Parts: sequence; structure tokens; C-alpha cells
Amino acid sequence: MNADKAMKETRGFQAEVKQLLHLMVHSLYSNKEIFLRELVSNASDACDKLRFEAIGKPELLAEGADFEIRIALDAAARSITISDNGIGMSREEAIEHLGTIAKSGTREFFSALTGDQQKDAQLIGQFGVGFYSAFIVAERLSVLTRRAGSDSAVRWESDGSGEFTIEPAARPARGTDVTLTLKPGEEEFATGIRVRTILRKYSDHIATPIRMKKEVWDKDRAAEVATDEDETVNQASALWARPKGEVTDEQYREFYKHVAHDFTDPLAWTHNRVEGRQEYIQLLYLPARAPFDLWDRKARHGVKLYVRRVFIMDDAGALLPGYLRFVRGIIDSGNLPLNVSREILQESRDVKSIREGAARRVLALLEDLAENRKDDYAKFWTEFGQVLKEGVGEDAENRERIAKLLRFSSTAAEGAGVSLSEYLGRVKEGQKAIYYAVADSLDAARNSPHLEIFRKKGLEVLLLADRVDEWMLSFLHEFDGKPLVSVAKGDLDLGELADAAEKEAREKVAEEFKDLVARVKAALGDAVSDVRVTLRLTDSPACIVVESDAMSRHLQRMLKGAGQNLSEAKPILELNPQHPLVTRLKEESAAGLTDWAQLLLEQATLAEGAPLEDPAAFVRRVNRMLELASKNVLRIKDAERQD
Repeated sequence: MNADKAMKETRGFQAEVKQLLHLMVHSLYSNKEIFLRELVSNASDACDKLRFEAIGKPELLAEGADFEIRIALDAAARSITISDNGIGMSREEAIEHLGTIAKSGTREFFSALTGDQQKDAQLIGQFGVGFYSAFIVAERLSVLTRRAGSDSAVRWESDGSGEFTIEPAARPARGTDVTLTLKPGEEEFATGIRVRTILRKYSDHIATPIRMKKEVWDKDRAAEVATDEDETVNQASALWARPKGEVTDEQYREFYKHVAHDFTDPLAWTHNRVEGRQEYIQLLYLPARAPFDLWDRKARHGVKLYVRRVFIMDDAGALLPGYLRFVRGIIDSGNLPLNVSREILQESRDVKSIREGAARRVLALLEDLAENRKDDYAKFWTEFGQVLKEGVGEDAENRERIAKLLRFSSTAAEGAGVSLSEYLGRVKEGQKAIYYAVADSLDAARNSPHLEIFRKKGLEVLLLADRVDEWMLSFLHEFDGKPLVSVAKGDLDLGELADAAEKEAREKVAEEFKDLVARVKAALGDAVSDVRVTLRLTDSPACIVVESDAMSRHLQRMLKGAGQNLSEAKPILELNPQHPLVTRLKEESAAGLTDWAQLLLEQATLAEGAPLEDPAAFVRRVNRMLELASKNVLRIKDAERQD
């Protein structure tokens, strides 16, 4: 056995890779030709990465600075080879990149898989493991690679069954060859006409030249025969650098799939060139669906940074604010230094200017969608609305623009399609505020007792149930001159919406129930901060509110659930003086009043969606009250029989 053979090693795939390969082999991708796009995209990335590394290590380009991707076909052997002269891989990198999924979020990625081919294919594209798509059409995969700056190469091979081999090999120059031995029945992918069609469809935008041998038709063989003449299949120019009039919608869509590693069309895009003190090109996309790691704020893989067509980094989070982390695309600067680092990106005034310009451009795109493509904007809001809400607190400069883009459910409309402007267009004469209710779910908000007076008067109330809503509202205090007011805060004052009779009744009941309020407050002790009567209720006997300047009960529960040690503010219990349960409390004994007061407080707590501190005590109290009620019923029936 020679030395090379002795160093050949067989290894098992990581468990997650085995799971992924199982999905691939069972034709997860409904469109098989996607594999070529993924492998060519990887080859292009390898060339980009070498350009970047060579900025600091020019010796890595000793073998030449002209990058290319080559496609070689062998119909007789049922094989296709995709070669590049990019960065290449060392032995350790080949094992790491081709045998394991080393990205963070792996567990979340697999937990998001549903078994739905279309949705799962989209996730796999986003996760950046398109290399394994080769096993859809290939029965064997061989990767020959040599890292730039190294003299040694390695060969990685696998049939996708669960193991791979890796061994020393020879490659005359840097780069990577990926050779697919196609499965029987997949020979079409080894024909020039088919491959050129796929490349022009999916990879025409790639800036690295994709070259193949020209082919001519051999009548005697009744087959295509390769010549010695090369031809470049793609345009080989950066798509974003072309004038917009020269780029078709289909090319824009395919470039998105390349840059975002997505398998679905984008919802919209914006392409523009900025000139002046700062010169840069933006090509930014809105995806149609949210990625599985949307809520991981550290997963910043949306915008690629180029400097004068040279790739710099693929997760340049500093180029867009966090609330726009769903945006995909590229920004190509003509001013930044080629050796720009992440630290420079964070501190540079030029980058700050680019970030602000990019944010404005995305918001303008969203405004256009909201105005002219309402159905598409509704799709966007369903996928990304909660993230956009973060911008209200994060981007003070654009707060007003973002506020106009917000959409809500309301008591007057089904679905989350009500804008603040639309709400203001429906306000009653004399209404001086925008009213909203926050709860853990839309049903809880819709059924809140706090809405009773608003329904009676036909006033629309916005219904909020996203976790980000309370935080957002701490920054959004008014819109178009009208304050946003919680229906569960403060002593409700409807101003001009309350007629003279209601105002007179309010003063009258306050005096009439003065003694009862004092007794209930004494019975509840420090469980509440105050007790008062209210006219905000029409059907419920009681509700809980907090003062206007206090933290809402809903936010208190959220922060407490997140582990924050809060000194919980005591609620205010408001009583409905028109409800029979409340009016009969005037005649209740001191002992009975304590039970009734506690029961009303617990009912109001449950009605707002909050848990009880002592559910068992609540059950005992209800049972005791039911028992007393049943005895009273029996006593009445006995009296009736005696009469």
C-alpha cells in the first residue's frame, strides 16, 4: 500500500447532514436543474473570497488574477464537472464544509422543516447548504480541491449514503473541481444544450466568466462533440452595475435567488445608483417569506458588501439597521477602502451615510408597495410586520414614515390591515385620541371588558397582540397630532364623546357609591392601589386598569416572564355601578363583602388574560359562593311552597 492510499480516510457524515441528504435524495427539490445553479453559485463565491483574501495577501494570486468557472461534460461517462480557480479548500476545510453543518442555528433549521417540498427547499436555500443538492441527480460526487497558497490538494468523495472518503491528491493549480456522476436517467444534464440553457437562465448575472467548450453536431455519431474552442456562456458582468434598462425582471429574480440562497421569487426590489460625496450602487430585495432565523438578531446574512466590484463580506450588518434585517441584496461602494473591516464599518461616517440611504430606499419601496400593490404589502406585513415595528424605537429619524407603514387588527375590521391613517379617517366627531387594546392574543384583546363602552359608542379600537407592541408603543405616543391611548389605562375620559347626561351620571354615581368603594378598598387591602366606579363598563361588573403614566399590566407580565425582577405595580379595580352584582354589595355584610370583592378582582384579572396568584383559593371561593346561592334558592322555593 503506497503512502497516499495509507492516508485515505473514511468518515461518517454529521447526523444533520445525513438527515439533509435523505431529504435531497428523495427529491426534495421539485426542480432538479437547481443543483447546477447552486454549484455554480458556490464556485462564484469561492472566486469572490479569494479576491478578498488577496487584498491583504497578494501572493495568493501568484497563479493569476483572472478568475473563471469552467463546465466540462462527458455524456459517455454521464458526468459533469464544475471547476473554479477560487480560494479552494484545505483538508480540514473540506471535512468541515462538506461533512458537517457548522452553522449556528442548525437545530432551529431542522425543527423548521415541515415535509412540504416547496417550503423545505426554501429553508435549505436560506441555510446555504445547496452543495448537497447535487445528490438529487448524482449517484456519486467527487471534489478535488487545493487551497490558494498551498501545494497540497485533497479529494473528497461520497455516494450520499452516509459516509465520505478524503485522501491526498494532485491538482496543478488552486481551486476546486466538483464532478458529478449522474444517476441513470439524468443524462440530459451532461448535454451542452441543456446545460447552457440552465446557465443562461440561472447564472447569467454572475460576474465571473462561465466557460465551456463549444460543441458541434456530429452527423455520424448523431451527437454533440466538443471542440477546442472556448465560449463564455454568461454575460460575466456584475448585474447590479448594468443600467436598469438592460436588466430584465427575470434576471433580477434569478440574481435574488443567487444572492439570497432562496428558491422563491422576491416580493419586490429596488436598484439605484447614488452619486455625490458618497458613490455606491444598491440592489436590495424584499423576500416573499420570512427566513427560519428571522428572530435571531445575530444572524445577519442579508446584504453583501462589494467595493468597486470586489467582494468584501457577505453579512455586512452595519449597512442596514436591525429592523430591516430581512432585506437581501448587495451594496457596492466606490469610496470605501478595499481593506475595510467590520470595525471600520461600525465606526465609519461614510458607512453611516450608506446605511441611512439604504434604509430610506427600503422604506420608499415599502411605501410604494403599500400604496400601489396592497395585496403584496399584506403578504409582506404577515411575514415581516413584527420586525418592522422594531424600527419605531430604533430609527427616530424615520419614525413617522414607519408609523404610516404599520398595520393593525381592529374592532372595525378583520385581519391586520388597518393603517393609522385609515383609522383617523373613520374617527367620530369630537374623538381626540387613537384608542388601542393590548393583550396576549387577538381574541383576548377583542373580548376585553375595557372595550364595552367603545362598542356602545361605535368607537374603533386597535387590537394589538404581538410581543413587540408594548415596547413599540413606548416610542409611538401620537400620530398626525392625535395621542395613542390605551383603553386599560387611566380614568377614562371620552371628552366631547361623553354627553352631558353621562357626565352628570358619572358625578352622581361617584357620590352614591362612595361608601361602597371605601368598603371594597378596605376589604382588598394592598391587593389594589385604588378602587373606583366607572362608566367604561356596560356588561361586566368590574375591570382592572393602571394609571396613565404607569407600566401596563401586560408589559409587567412580559418582563416578569423574561426573568426581570420588577416591583409589580398594584392595579386599580374599577366597578360598574349599573351591574347587579355591584349594586347588591351595598347591603352585603363585612364578611360577605370581602369574598365578593376578592371574587370581582379575580374575575377582572382573568378577563385581562392574567394568571391568578392562588387559583385554588379562587376555586374555593367560587364554590362557597355557589353553595350560598343554592341555599338561598332552596330557601326561596320553600317559602313559595309554604305560601
